[in-house]
Amino acid sequence: MTTIKEAPPQAAEQAGAPSAAEIAALIAEAPVPRPTLLKTFNAMMAREFRVLRRNAIATFTRAVMQPLLFVFVFAYVFPKIGGGFNLGGGATAGAAGAAASGVNFATILVPGLMASMLLMQGIMAVTFPLVMEFSWQRTIEDRALAPVPISVLAIQKVSAGAVQSFLGALIVFPIVLLVHASGQAPSVDVTNWALFAVILVFASLLTSTLGLLLGTIMDPRKMQMLFAVILLPATMLGCVYYPWSALHHIRWLQILVLINPMVYMSEGLRAVLTPTLPHMPMWGVLLALVGGTVVFGYLGTRTFTKRVLN
Repeated sequence: MTTIKEAPPQAAEQAGAPSAAEIAALIAEAPVPRPTLLKTFNAMMAREFRVLRRNAIATFTRAVMQPLLFVFVFAYVFPKIGGGFNLGGGATAGAAGAAASGVNFATILVPGLMASMLLMQGIMAVTFPLVMEFSWQRTIEDRALAPVPISVLAIQKVSAGAVQSFLGALIVFPIVLLVHASGQAPSVDVTNWALFAVILVFASLLTSTLGLLLGTIMDPRKMQMLFAVILLPATMLGCVYYPWSALHHIRWLQILVLINPMVYMSEGLRAVLTPTLPHMPMWGVLLALVGGTVVFGYLGTRTFTKRVLN
């Protein structure tokens, strides 16, 4: 039986392999990693943007299809077949009122559909990924090991969702402006671009914080209830297709819909995009958007932290 002799250390060093002393020196001289809160947050946001870029086509299609179909049907098809909507009264009275005031249904749809997209994108960008990450695979634990407090991870989720919601609203804006029948162009007059940006930012944050709260309290097996119980009523009763002031004939409903965050998004955008239409006072809109963001953000961060730790 032949024995294999080990090569002497000198032979290994001559072959180009580093010695134990050299390896120890490299480890000792290596820079100590100092992850900061900002660097870690930026790294997590970069990951979100990379995923968003890889799914850009699906995200764009999801953002475009619903508002495009709404505008196509209500602002193009209906006027073509003689069934256009106008603010106030029936078909004949509405036509006379529209001729006098210059308000058509496309003008009403512009802020409403932007608010609808803000809500849909904000919730879908946060709630659905959270439900998947909190499923039995517990993929959320990978990012929970980052050297930052868990609350920072929740803030990162809200920030990423707000960015997607903001981009979705910007994508919808030219669609609702350009898709219409002849003579049915919406009347849009932005007199305060800074206020327009503020409303978009806080509306995006409001929807993403709401998405964080829903994603941490909903049972993954009952996600279909999200559309039936939350998104559909919020859209239909969110002043998307009519101004809030038009509900004065149904006073109880006008008061009841004030619990719907989408009302304030629609009315805020209506105030800056179509100031000729009646709308809520701006102080009430800003108070609801900022206050709702703080409340939903606080509740969502608490429930998110509990879910991660449990």
